[in-house]
Amino acid sequence: MKQILVFVLFAGLLCWFMFSPTYKHVLMIRNAVLQKEVDLMLEIGANGSHGYIDNTAIEASKLRLEERGFNRSLLQYEVLTTSGVDGTNASAPVLRGIGLRLQISYPYQRLFEIDRLIGITPPSASARMSAEGLKMSEYVP
Repeated sequence: MKQILVFVLFAGLLCWFMFSPTYKHVLMIRNAVLQKEVDLMLEIGANGSHGYIDNTAIEASKLRLEERGFNRSLLQYEVLTTSGVDGTNASAPVLRGIGLRLQISYPYQRLFEIDRLIGITPPSASARMSAEGLKMSEYVP
């Protein structure tokens, strides 16, 4: 009986040691892809000819992220400015010197379920990874 218990505990630890680096790598890659997308959207949205991040740009971003394996319906975008002005309005772009802030978040889903093997409670279902950035607008009318 003792040998069976040792085998079960050893098998659980062995599985965790084998797969832990894999899902952590997936987590780091997802977060890096989200941050790259934030940087790209801020670079385009805050340039001298735009000054906004509208729904068209957000939909294009969702398509790019969907190609990378994300579920587009689970992505959440939040566009803010440092002055409180709406940063998604193409008819009233954010003027030069005002910060344009973008945050993209995505749920962890069941990425940490294997941690249960060693007794670690995974994050709740509502927990989300996120990437954000702030760039000063360069738009001049």
